[in-house]
Amino acid sequence: MRAIVLDQIAGPLAVREVGEPEVPVGGVVISVVATGLCRSDWHAWAGHDDIALPHVPGHEFAGVVASVGPGVTKWTSGDRVTAPFVEGCGACEWCLSGNAQVCPEQQQPGFTHWGSFAGQVVIHAADTNLVAIPEGVSFEAAASLGCRFATAYRALTGRASLKADEWVTVIGAGGVGLSTVMIAKALGGKVIAVDRNPAALEVAARLGADHVLVADGSDIPAQVHALTGGSHVSVDAVGSEQTCADALLSLRRRGRHVQIGLLPPVEGHPRVPMARVIAWELDVFGSHGMAAADYAGMLALIESGALEPQKLIERVIGLEEAAEMLPRLDTANVAGMTMIDPTR
Repeated sequence: MRAIVLDQIAGPLAVREVGEPEVPVGGVVISVVATGLCRSDWHAWAGHDDIALPHVPGHEFAGVVASVGPGVTKWTSGDRVTAPFVEGCGACEWCLSGNAQVCPEQQQPGFTHWGSFAGQVVIHAADTNLVAIPEGVSFEAAASLGCRFATAYRALTGRASLKADEWVTVIGAGGVGLSTVMIAKALGGKVIAVDRNPAALEVAARLGADHVLVADGSDIPAQVHALTGGSHVSVDAVGSEQTCADALLSLRRRGRHVQIGLLPPVEGHPRVPMARVIAWELDVFGSHGMAAADYAGMLALIESGALEPQKLIERVIGLEEAAEMLPRLDTANVAGMTMIDPTR
């Protein structure tokens, strides 16, 4: 099969022929139809995650079950499926309680093993980790759910417990930030979107953001407070010291912050305004994807038409173009979501 292969950390990516994966006990091999290009893939490329070389990136995808391993009871060849980017083991107390996203023995395609920037990808513990794609939901839309939409949905529902008419400040209008905008609006929230890229903010406004603010060095928290009196909920969908601080400082007293963007200690551990967290009794939540067991509520929003993830897809590219684009993701001003078709 063809795949994007990384041979050295932060090095060039090559598209070449590699061997097809073997189906594991309890797992499946999936033929990839669509897979998303995400900033988390850039973190792996840059060496912020512990990966073994050579490596195939890619962690959010949708496709068709190609082969089924021994012990799998819920899935057969030909099923249309997607999966969360975190694969639980299926046997620990966390998986059995429906919290596979924090499984201590978790695996992640594109990180702990070869990912979906290829013709095929392996999913372990398939009965725990696979999600059926409903008829009428495209492979491209389903591929967007595994990381960005699922993470945003759980951040707002399972972590921040967003209520109708509450204000949400979303820092970052990339894939996960725009997903957060869409889900917050579908849940009845009011949204301020913040980004340095005016084109991304145009997309956010088109998707329902009530206000958009350009991150041009001005005082973002002061502007949020002027508009709302302080947000009830803030989400950092970028992952930097500045964006985390802006999100926290945008909150009103007793507000809730969700950190989605990764904060790798590239220049030392990031400073966070904990004095405000303490004085204003802010809640700070981490959010690490969503277990397959929790997909029903999100899929119901999609099937009802209240949530349309396909609106986020701005472009579909092939593996060669993706290999050129991935190393530039940290600096590229790309609006919307980039989807990869491995057959192109």
